[in-house]
Amino acid sequence: MAASIHSVLTTDQLPVVVIGAGPIGLAAAARLVERGLEPLILEAGPVAGSTVREWSHIRLFSTWGEVVDPAAEKLLAPTGWVRPDSSAYPTGGDWAERYLQPLADVLGDKVRYGATVTGVARAGRDRIVDSGRDEQPFTVHVRSTDGHEERLTARAVIDASGTWSVPSPMGADGLPALGEKTAADHITYRVPDLGDPALRTRYAGKRTAVVGSGASAFTALALLADLAKEEDGTHAVWILRRGIGADTYGGGEADQLPARGALGLRAKAAVEAGYAGAATGFRTQAVERDGADRCVLVAEDGRRLDPVDEVIVLTGFRPDLSFLSELRLGLDERLQAPTALAPLIDPNVHSCGTVYPHGVNELSHPEQGVYLVGMKSYGRAPTFLAMTGYEQVRSVAAAIAGDQEAAERVELTLPETGVCGGAGLFDEPESTEPESAEQSGGGCCAAPSTLQIGIGAPAATSGGC
Repeated sequence: MAASIHSVLTTDQLPVVVIGAGPIGLAAAARLVERGLEPLILEAGPVAGSTVREWSHIRLFSTWGEVVDPAAEKLLAPTGWVRPDSSAYPTGGDWAERYLQPLADVLGDKVRYGATVTGVARAGRDRIVDSGRDEQPFTVHVRSTDGHEERLTARAVIDASGTWSVPSPMGADGLPALGEKTAADHITYRVPDLGDPALRTRYAGKRTAVVGSGASAFTALALLADLAKEEDGTHAVWILRRGIGADTYGGGEADQLPARGALGLRAKAAVEAGYAGAATGFRTQAVERDGADRCVLVAEDGRRLDPVDEVIVLTGFRPDLSFLSELRLGLDERLQAPTALAPLIDPNVHSCGTVYPHGVNELSHPEQGVYLVGMKSYGRAPTFLAMTGYEQVRSVAAAIAGDQEAAERVELTLPETGVCGGAGLFDEPESTEPESAEQSGGGCCAAPSTLQIGIGAPAATSGGC
């Protein structure tokens, strides 16, 4: 709908713009339809779940029963769609093909593909202006794949665009390490799909550094360990800003998400069996090149590692807030998450990443009618469950519809991990076991140590949310 439509329709008759046709964006649309509201989903990619498809080879921690939104299932049911085995764990590709795309197809022309949101504001009001602000609809600036620009008008905006497009860099200070950008041809910020022959060739027989301490790093290490069993000379070096301690591998058997715990245990088994070397307490400052065009990682304390052929950086993600610059958002200064939500998910305090179900009260901003949901609502915090996002959009849709009682009601019970605790990003000073961690959740820098590991371990099969 174009901007001029506001002259004909009242604000309440305008659509709710949802940014992103991923799991949470599509669930938001289903909830809006359930409430009799008109959603307009803007997806930058060519298909539903475009970013999910980029990690299609990764298996989720959650089962099918936990990654299908109830309102979405109601929309799908009349089409003959049948939910896959609720106890099975889908890959990202399964999730996109068997659920997200069918759901987007049901929503039909409510979903627009190839539509990149470049800005959101109040009609006729920049960020500075107070007068009449809350009475104005939102304007959403969109650029299509052919370069055409237009301005849409909306009664509310739900940003479910996620954080996938902005991976965190290798540098320990949150900025790219010196030389990181110039070494881009040897660096990836994704877990590689080693089933792809081209990617397999890139890492087979090579020495690869894996930077990170979260589930993605576990997955990459396990995949490289599998490759090492088949291809001589394949070697991984795990770069950790922390030491290796009791909580390095997550909740293990105590984790109420069994696949998440199992992934940590597989990574532990791979390390103990000797598939790689590990550099602990290593906070990367620079990436240098040797005479053979390999990368040499240099730490803030001056340590230099042996050269590696490739680097896989898995240090988390961060939200793209650039197109929201004319809105008045209330964001935590550390996590870039909504201020009421941030204390509940702060990895400086919590190591598990699981938070009690929450909704519109924790997601509201000074700018009324705009909501960051899904992974984007967590800002730089690392751990997010699809079920959390589904509960968020259920509450937000109720609030937009004016049903405050339903918006504030909790309708979800979340699993917990067995390792919730404090000192997520930095260990307490009195800790006797030096520990530190990647931005993807853990602690910090103790006395550096080096742990040598070797060859051969089981493959990881799980990753994701």
